[in-house]
Formats: sequence, C-alpha cells, structure tokens
Amino acid sequence: MGRVLAAVSVVPALALSGWLLAGLPLLLLGWFRPLPMTLLGGGAAVLLCAYGLRRLPGAAVTQRWATAAVLAVALGSGVLNGLLHGEQLIVRRDPATYAQYAVWLARHGSLPIPVGDFGGADPALRFDSMGFYLVDGGIVPQFMAGPPMIHAIGHWLGGVPGLLLVPPVLGVLAVLTVAGTAARLAGPRSAPLAALIFAVSLPVLYASRTTFSEIPSLILLFGGMNLLLDARTRLRATPSRSEQDPGPGPGTESGPVDQEPATLAKRLNPGFVPAALAGLSFGLALLVRIDGLRDVLPVLILAGVLIALARITGNRRAEGRLGVPLLVGLAVGATWGFTDGYVLARPYLAYLSGSLTPLLAICVVVVVLTAAGAALAPWLASRTRSSVPRARWLPKAAAAFVVLVMAGFAVRPWVQTVRRVAVTPEDRLTSEFVEKTQIANGLTPDGTRLYYEHSLNWLFWYVGVPVVVLATVAVAVLAHRLLRGREFAWLLPLAVIGWTTVTTLWRPAITPDHPFASRRLVPVVIPGLVLLAVWGLRWLSGRLRERLAARAAGEESAGPFGWLAWFAGRPWRSRAAAGAGALLLVVPPAITSIGTAFTPVNRGEAAAVAGLCGALPKDASVLIVERVTGDRLTQVVRGECGLPTARVVYPKGADVPRPADVLRLAGAVRRTGRVPVLLAAEPEQLMPYGPASRVMSLHTRQDERSLADAPNGTWSLSIDVWMTVPTG
Repeated sequence: MGRVLAAVSVVPALALSGWLLAGLPLLLLGWFRPLPMTLLGGGAAVLLCAYGLRRLPGAAVTQRWATAAVLAVALGSGVLNGLLHGEQLIVRRDPATYAQYAVWLARHGSLPIPVGDFGGADPALRFDSMGFYLVDGGIVPQFMAGPPMIHAIGHWLGGVPGLLLVPPVLGVLAVLTVAGTAARLAGPRSAPLAALIFAVSLPVLYASRTTFSEIPSLILLFGGMNLLLDARTRLRATPSRSEQDPGPGPGTESGPVDQEPATLAKRLNPGFVPAALAGLSFGLALLVRIDGLRDVLPVLILAGVLIALARITGNRRAEGRLGVPLLVGLAVGATWGFTDGYVLARPYLAYLSGSLTPLLAICVVVVVLTAAGAALAPWLASRTRSSVPRARWLPKAAAAFVVLVMAGFAVRPWVQTVRRVAVTPEDRLTSEFVEKTQIANGLTPDGTRLYYEHSLNWLFWYVGVPVVVLATVAVAVLAHRLLRGREFAWLLPLAVIGWTTVTTLWRPAITPDHPFASRRLVPVVIPGLVLLAVWGLRWLSGRLRERLAARAAGEESAGPFGWLAWFAGRPWRSRAAAGAGALLLVVPPAITSIGTAFTPVNRGEAAAVAGLCGALPKDASVLIVERVTGDRLTQVVRGECGLPTARVVYPKGADVPRPADVLRLAGAVRRTGRVPVLLAAEPEQLMPYGPASRVMSLHTRQDERSLADAPNGTWSLSIDVWMTVPTG
C-alpha cells in the first residue's frame, strides 16, 4: 500500500478525534468559539496527525495507480454530492435538528439555549419543539454533540451555505477511509473498487448530502481500524523483546545499557501510539452516535483478549502488546461520549432508555467478563493447554454458521412480521406516521408494522445481491481461517462488521421508510459488506489463478472448480473474469441509486429561512400559533433569526391555541418593550389577531418515503408561513 493512501485514510479519523477531544470540554465551559477551537481543536488535530503518521507502513511508490484511482473516486463523489447537496434546515426530521444544533453552537458556543423573555412565566408558553427539549428552564438539543461540533466548522467558514457543504466533504473523507481499510486487508488493487462501490451506494450518497451523524461515525470507526492495523504492522516489523535484548553477552554484565530509556521503550512497542489513537477514535464514536456503544463492544473484547495474550507465558503473538494502549484510548474516548450523554443529552438518552438500558447491561457484563478473562488468562492457559483437545471441526462449523445466519435472515419475511404496539406518545406518533406512509404507498394501513423482517432486502437494494453473497462467502472463509490461527488482522474488523450487521438487521430501530431508514446501514454495515466483498473477489480470483496454474502444469482441474478450466487457455481470461466480477459488484448499487442520485432535496430552504428572518422585526418576540409551524420553525427562528421564540399551547385535538391565551401573551411581550409577532401556516389562523402577510412560500422536493421497495424518486414539499403583528 502506498504511503499516500495510508496517510489519507487515517488523517480524517485523527483530525476529527483531535477536534472532538478539545471541543467537548470547551462546549461544557461555554467557550466553543472559533478562536479557542482553532487553537485547541486545530492544535489537537495537528498533534494527533503528527503522531499518527509517524513511520507509516507501505512502500512509497507501490500501486500509484490505485492511490490515484481512489483519490479520483473520492473527489468525484465530493464534487457530485457538493453540487447536489440538500438544504434540510426546517426541522421535520433528524438532519435539520443536527443543522440547527450546529447553527446554535457556531453562533453562541454554549448550552443550554435560553428561552428568552416573554414577560414572565405563563402556562400557555411552550419552548420545546421537534428535536429540542425543555430542561430546567433551558433548551437542550436532542442528539449527541459530536456531529454539530464538526458541522459548525462550515458555519464559521461560510455561514449556513458553508455548513451545508460539510457533509459532502465528510463523504470524501469517508471514501478515503474505507478505501484505506480495503487496501490494508484486501490489498491495494482492491481499494479503488471498494471506494467506487461504497461511493455509489444510495445510503452513502444520501448521508453525504445532509447533516447526518452516520458519516462522521463511519470515519471514526474505520479510521480506528486503520490505525490499529498500522499499529500491528509496525509492531510485527520490529524485533521482539528477546531479539532486542538477548541478555548478557560474552564479557558483559547486561544487555543494551547504553540506550536511552525513552528510545528503548519506543523500540520495544512501536505500536503503542497508533493503538492508543485507534482506541481513542473508537471511543469518540460514542460522542457522535450513542449507537456507537454497540459498535465498539468488540473493540473492548479485543483489548481484553490482547491483554490476556500478553500475560500468557510462552505466547508468541506480538499483538498482545497493543491491548493496554487500545484499552486506554477507548476509555478516554468513551468517557467523552458518556460525559456528553449525561450532561448535555440526558433527555435524549432517557427517550432511548428502552433500548439503551439493555445495551448498557450487556456492556457491564462484557466489561466484567473481559476483565476476569484478562486477569485469569495465565491460569486458564496453563489448565487448558494439555486438557482441552483441539476441536478440528470448529472452523468448518463456524463457516457453516455464517451461511445459516444469512439464510435465516433470507427466510425471515416468511416466518415473522415485526410489530410494535404503540404505548408511549412517541410510539403513537410513529404509528400514525407509518399509517400515513402506507396509504401514500398504496399499502394496507397498519401502524404496528415496522418492516424489520425485510432488512436483508434493504441490503439487496443498496449494495446488490452479488455483494451480499460474496461478503457472506468471505466471512465464512475468514471465520474458518481465523479459527485455524490465520488472518489475525481480520479479527477486529470481522467482529465489528459481523456483530453490527447482525444486530442492525435484526433490529434496525428506526422509522422504516426509505431512504431515511437506510442511514442505519451507513456507519458499519455497507462499508463492511463492501470490504468483505472485495476481499472475497480477490480470494476467488486467487483460486482462479491457482486453477489456471494447475491446468498449465497439466494437473487435474476437475471437481467443484472444474468450470474454471475454460479460462486456462489464455491468461487474459482470468483478468476478464476479475473485471466482470468487479462490474457485477458495482452495477447493482449504481442502478438503485440512479433514481435519486441526481435530484437534490429540500433546495430553497436556506433562502426561504433567510427571507423569513428578513421579514421579522429586529426587536420581535415570536409566538407560533399553529402546531406544525411550531414543530418545524421554533428553533429555526430562535437560532437562525436570533429572536426569542415560543409556541402557544393548543388544546388537545386542536392545531391552534385559544385566542385569549394568544392575546394575553402578546400583551406580556409588549410590556417587555418588544414587538409580538405571530406565525402560522394559513392566514385564516391569524385572522382573529390582525391582517396577515406571507413570509415564506417554499415549493421544493423531499425524500421519498418508501416502505416496500427501494426508493426511486422524490416527493413534492410545500411550506407556507404567514405573519401578523397583533393589534390591540
């Protein structure tokens, strides 16, 4: 692998790690401002990159064409996504919540968000809105702070237009990161193919065009894998302890006493720094997505396994020395994530408690078992070496188990229909949304359906049957090899990809309309399957070459691979077969993406919001007197227009509040010396208070909401907002 590709595939994770490492403490202190973040966040990013890029593995000039091809794919995807980026600013779904979170951080640098002065407390005032909670007199955004801290960079550089261009830039970095992982595990020649399959997949295009959290999470997770693989490479390229310090020689009393202690320590464990940085990158994934806790569980287990290996006398695996730094880095990053969750995102975690509490319980069990296993490793090893016979059947059983798991997901739609009976208010909203979406899709209304039984079909849509099949074959082969003591480098990637893929397919835990639901596949599942598929293609190509060589030598080529004998006549036929295989992997996801790849969504929202802000008086306090407008625009007006904003409580079953409440609140605002302004969706809703004027008329396209088929288009979206200054 070339050094350029090795560098550009770890720099994104290192830079984001440094930025987030400095960003959270500054945010907690209320100092998340351009100057402190440039000095501390930028400095930390540069420092981590400097340490992480020391002594990169790989030859400097090897496979230049592969590096050039990867860079071309990454830049091409960035240009395409930049030209067709979305503008989700009006809060209807998660991307706009992230965007408004980032706008507030970029402009104010602190949390919670103040509610503003409306003339005193009143039971008819409501300050929360979609994606924003009212907690202890302040407003707290719904999600983890990591993505908004990253997106805020764009706002500092170019305002709202700059913020909207951050996702395409992150998409470029994600392509480079995944290509680097492919180069390390499947060879440099596989990197361009992996980059291309990944870049054309619809969920990746979707998440690279708007302010989601999945792309930053992917960069940290696969960047962490790259750093750990580099640490292993550096460690294995360095002589072992016994080779470095052979003990007293003839005529001497000790080993290398003339060496500086720091130099000796560095030589003894050259993988310490990259392993620690890998752990940090993995741990900080929690600061980006709380779901990252599930994704990094295998990292915790691996760290324990490596520590256990280092404690076992006679163990010849050098990787054992990576366990402690990996665990330390993971603990630091996870501490940042848990701190953010406890201090800033507690209402969000409470909302997720139904799934988060069992996950935390699993984590506690894993921590206890991992610690016990590492502590008892020498004793267990001494007891089991001679008493436990080697299970020769286990590798084949593991390979068969992989195939059975995928077969189980394939037959799942025929044996299970996943449902959820609405209990909480949030569940009821989801049920109503599903029913409306079913009607729009021409399906039978049934709000209890979640469609999770079709999750494997989602993979068929977005990466294609060939990728899924080839990835399954690759997992089976790699599992077989790992249990025979080979392919140790694949242990962590296979564990993370396998664990996350199975748990995600079993329970995606997301509203099941597409392309929105496809984001669940972006951080690990899609890049993992692509990585495995290109490795599987390389493995099949290798088997093909072996058969051709056997044919050329006059050996028997019958058997299960006898059909390959046709290629033995000409060497170019094996290359043609590999090219055809690559085409087979690229074309299906590209076909699925064509329906939406060239249609930007939510265009015009930035201009519409700017027009709304320009129409509001500078000394206004805004009262939103209609339900949907309040959901969508409360934080938009508060954050982008910089005006105190509240909703007026409406009776149950109604969309507008009582006129008496509105007039009372308007009078209270006047007594503060500010101008009361009312917003609603229709002029009739403002007629009791004064003449209305339209301040927003948006007609654009939005994402399709498909439940049973791959999305292949967009839907129309219209938003009108009317304003009045109440008289009297």
